[in-house]
Amino acid sequence: MDAQAEESFREFVANRSSALLRTAVLLAGGDRHAGEDLLQNALMKAAGRWHRIDEPEAYVRQVLYRQQVSRWRLKWPRRELSVAEPPDTGAGPDAAAAAELRLVMRGALARLTARQRTVLVLRYFEDLPEADVARVLGCSVGTVRSTTHRSLARLRALAPELAALGPADVERQPSRDYAPVEVRP
Repeated sequence: MDAQAEESFREFVANRSSALLRTAVLLAGGDRHAGEDLLQNALMKAAGRWHRIDEPEAYVRQVLYRQQVSRWRLKWPRRELSVAEPPDTGAGPDAAAAAELRLVMRGALARLTARQRTVLVLRYFEDLPEADVARVLGCSVGTVRSTTHRSLARLRALAPELAALGPADVERQPSRDYAPVEVRP
């Protein structure tokens, strides 16, 4: 990589890595370390092809999605996810409720299958249309629709307290490690 391309790559990583890391953590089921590994591998692949990439962020996101799909196709059992983190402190009277909501959402998302979680992240966090999700995952639009439907139903079953919240309530909650998912009763 020449000096100009290297500088361009460093600038891209400095400007976009935090947003890409949030996506990677969500794809990894809330496991920050697995998300960091996922992002690092994607950035390594991008660095090797940097001079040929027209849209770097789209390319890195595509690599993230495809790597995660490859991970959940592996046959060995999944590791247990530890999510014990102290809640945010001193953020006001709703801090405990917001922390509890984050923990409930993270726990519910972690109990979904990797495919279900990936579809929800692409549809609701990345806000991709069904056709784009189908293209990224290499499946049909009908599969994306049915997986989304089943994923939201499972999310409602795993965390019924989320069903009581309306979309406006979910959007008001501070998000740090997850994307708000619209849950309809």
